[in-house]
Amino acid sequence: MTGLAHSGPVSGAAPLLPAVHRDEEVTPGEIAAGVIIGRASEYFDFFVFGIACVLVFPHVFFPFLSTLDGMLAAFAVFALAFIARPVGTALGMVIQRRWGMAPKLTIALFLLGSATVGIALLPGYDSLGTIAIWWLIGLRIAQGLAVGGSWEGLPSLLAMSAPKEKRGWYAMIGQLGAPIGFVVAASIFAFIYNQLSIEEFTTWGWRYPFCVAFAINVVALFARLRLVADDTYANMFKTMELTPSRTFEMIHSGEGKNVFLGALAALASFALFHLVTVFPLSWMTLYGDASVTAILWVQVLGALIACAAMVLSGWMADRFGRRNTLGAMAVLIGLFSFAAPMLLSGGTAGQNVFILVGFALLGLSYGQSSGTVTANFSRRFRYVGAAYSADLAWLLGAAMAPLVALYLSSHFGPIAVGGYLLSGAVCTLVALGINRALETARK
Repeated sequence: MTGLAHSGPVSGAAPLLPAVHRDEEVTPGEIAAGVIIGRASEYFDFFVFGIACVLVFPHVFFPFLSTLDGMLAAFAVFALAFIARPVGTALGMVIQRRWGMAPKLTIALFLLGSATVGIALLPGYDSLGTIAIWWLIGLRIAQGLAVGGSWEGLPSLLAMSAPKEKRGWYAMIGQLGAPIGFVVAASIFAFIYNQLSIEEFTTWGWRYPFCVAFAINVVALFARLRLVADDTYANMFKTMELTPSRTFEMIHSGEGKNVFLGALAALASFALFHLVTVFPLSWMTLYGDASVTAILWVQVLGALIACAAMVLSGWMADRFGRRNTLGAMAVLIGLFSFAAPMLLSGGTAGQNVFILVGFALLGLSYGQSSGTVTANFSRRFRYVGAAYSADLAWLLGAAMAPLVALYLSSHFGPIAVGGYLLSGAVCTLVALGINRALETARK
């Protein structure tokens, strides 16, 4: 199945854009493009904040703390968005049920862009004192609410409309937004940091990437609205029952357990996610010899490797099965967890290897982390279930990763990072085993 032909407007369609009429079928490639654009913009916003937690916020908002404690405080603020994200998802579902998809996306992405550019314009601690910190906390929570509310269900639509023999490939395409967003964010920071003095960077230079995020969000908003406002897409959502059902209705139906199972099945890749994107910059800045610019460019190279690894994961998933691929990658991440402490303690060369190998494993695992278990949901609850599974996976696996890894490794050594990764790998393997048992029981 490659799509459904246009069959007229859908009742309750979003009124913000005029309906788009066409006769040709919707292809999975078009849906995938929409997913990449949307996810890349969201990841860019979050990576800009994560990088700033290391390079900027300890000096601008927490100058009364040591550099280490300032980073830890910034990482605590960083985690708040992931705590707020499920709340944003719930609020977004209410808005969509009442007013439609397009108003929900418009509100969510306007909030995301406004919160991000608000951070760019926020005075530091020297000007506002603790009020500046509270504003930073509020704007970060707003980012989390916005990302939760921006769920448009395109990944689920892609999974259900892609040819059965290529579902792993199309699932991978949707995940490419993560490394693309990181490449753009890290490249901008590396360029600005290299061109300005430390004083210029901490005074005004760091604000530029946050302003760029607003422009990217505007482009992403219109790109996604052109999809969801199209009659053909709206008809596909309705036909496949990808609708914002009520959260408590899903829980009472007995399918709520699939949310936790889906989150745990992806935990290995989500635990690795911020340990190769955000954490290495903090660790190497504090305890390494490489310059900030050099670290960022190595990470950009790593993100490009992750893109290539994601492409490989699509081929592997279609050849060997998505669950088998995800399980094999969890095993490799578990093995990598034993090498991580030695690499992080191995000077610049070892730390660079940690980044590059970590990004390669991230691409292979994260490329297939969505949808492996969410397919367990019935069509009626898959739209909501997939959203909450992603929210919970981010909360359990990635939200606290930079904070926990930096705190434990600074007090007990890099072995703590290996332990964190190993726990995520074990959770993934256990969840995949439970899922297999449940499928066997159903059959």
